[in-house]
Amino acid sequence: MTAMNPCDMPGPCRQGGFAAIAAVFLVVVLAALGAFMVTFSNTQQLTSAQDIQGTRAYWAARAGLEWGIGSINSAGSASAVTLATCTTATPLSIDGFSVAVTCTGAGTPYAEAGVSKYIFRITSVASVGTIGSVGRIERSISASIERE
Repeated sequence: MTAMNPCDMPGPCRQGGFAAIAAVFLVVVLAALGAFMVTFSNTQQLTSAQDIQGTRAYWAARAGLEWGIGSINSAGSASAVTLATCTTATPLSIDGFSVAVTCTGAGTPYAEAGVSKYIFRITSVASVGTIGSVGRIERSISASIERE
């Protein structure tokens, strides 16, 4: 005896399974959409946090630059300024950032209208985090100052 197909019998022919396939497809599509939204949200939050940290790093570098300028201006005379005067031996710690200030250009003056002038270049670098990590933020700012 052979098995009979339900559609070969008299009466309505019933076929099932289409709703289950549609439901599985819908669940997969919604799960993919949800995963995309979570990834997008996390990326947006990380970008926003890095932007805020970048601004904080800029201001920390700016504070280091002001420290270097103040070191030069507080020296009695420009000829008394050495590179060590406006360079940090160990990085400054400003609001969690490591700030390194370097100074170049002290030494031989140049004459302008019979007046000896010195030019100093100050660079301040503020950083937080380890090199190569996602949380690494670094900002650098520099300025030149002329002093008699």
